[in-house]
Amino acid sequence: MTSAPPMTLETALPLDDLYTPLPLSRGAPMRNRFALAALTNLQSHDDGTLSDDEYRWLTLRAKGGYGLVLTCASHVQRSGQAYNGQLGVFADQHIEGLTRLAAGLRAGGSLSAVQLYHAGRRARTELTGDPTVTASDDPETGARGLTIAEVESLIESFVEAAVRADRAGFDGVEVHGAHGFILAQFLDPATNRRDDRYGGTLENRARVTFEVLQGIRRRCRPDFQLGLRLSPDRFGLGIAEARDLAAQLMSDGDIDYLDLSLWDVRKAPDDPAFKDRTMMDCFLDLPRGGVRVGLAGMIRTVADALLVRESGADFVLLGRAGILHHDLPRRLRAEPGFDVAALPVSEEHLRAEGLGERFVDYMRTWPGFVAEKTPQTA
Repeated sequence: MTSAPPMTLETALPLDDLYTPLPLSRGAPMRNRFALAALTNLQSHDDGTLSDDEYRWLTLRAKGGYGLVLTCASHVQRSGQAYNGQLGVFADQHIEGLTRLAAGLRAGGSLSAVQLYHAGRRARTELTGDPTVTASDDPETGARGLTIAEVESLIESFVEAAVRADRAGFDGVEVHGAHGFILAQFLDPATNRRDDRYGGTLENRARVTFEVLQGIRRRCRPDFQLGLRLSPDRFGLGIAEARDLAAQLMSDGDIDYLDLSLWDVRKAPDDPAFKDRTMMDCFLDLPRGGVRVGLAGMIRTVADALLVRESGADFVLLGRAGILHHDLPRRLRAEPGFDVAALPVSEEHLRAEGLGERFVDYMRTWPGFVAEKTPQTA
């Protein structure tokens, strides 16, 4: 596998380009070109309701200058939970906390979106109490393939979750079709071996995703913003099919933005047919209509963000960098040469950046992210 040359600050775009508003086809514009990616943080209550720690973590990013703040992946059915302490959006009991969060993000100046997902075979029975399900029977994990009626119920659950987010006052939702969760399981031909209308061709494997998007568009307010996350070149979706899917999504016009999780925007695809291009170049030449395209993948500096923009992306999504600095958009404008904190960082650094104890504990499971405590001397 090869990688593209490292990015440098040699770009024709000025710094101010990152701080120009980004109009979307529906609703209000993003105030700049920075979005906080949806990040697992384990801070919700066990019933999926919002906690004070999760509220603080997210609203601090809105105050810190992000143009769009996404919640963590939030399960649309109780059976779809993959992690402890995940935000839920599967019941009306969640609306009160979601309403508080939407208001807090708006007060901070950012657009807000709930990321909707179901973990499928990656759900944890010990959390949900339910057997795991997926596109087709999976002997490796023991997950059972969904019936047609259950697929239809899953689609309805995504739509109902979006309606709850709409009622709570969010600007929109992002449907999670990436990272091996249930919509990605339907897209993956190795996982999806169905012989009905939801299996076989790419058109059929993507049908669940399109029916989710169409249902949300029909049932939510006209200016409700709708995004979709994809992770090409992994989880069974190759570059060629991912390009075809992205092109169809953008030509249909139901979504307002496409969020491409590329792991590293610099890397060359694993697919040898595209080895002479970077991951981002594989998608930024597609016709978009009015759909905006955002990229995530090791974007840490002004140089990274500007060159992603110069390559044709409309905005950037920050993950690890967003954990390390709640106000990174503002820092980068004030100090263009600023780079994110070197890893590992101290627990105190993370607490100062708005992470609660459960989130700090979770970050300890990321190799090399949190510094080991030094023994106290006598």
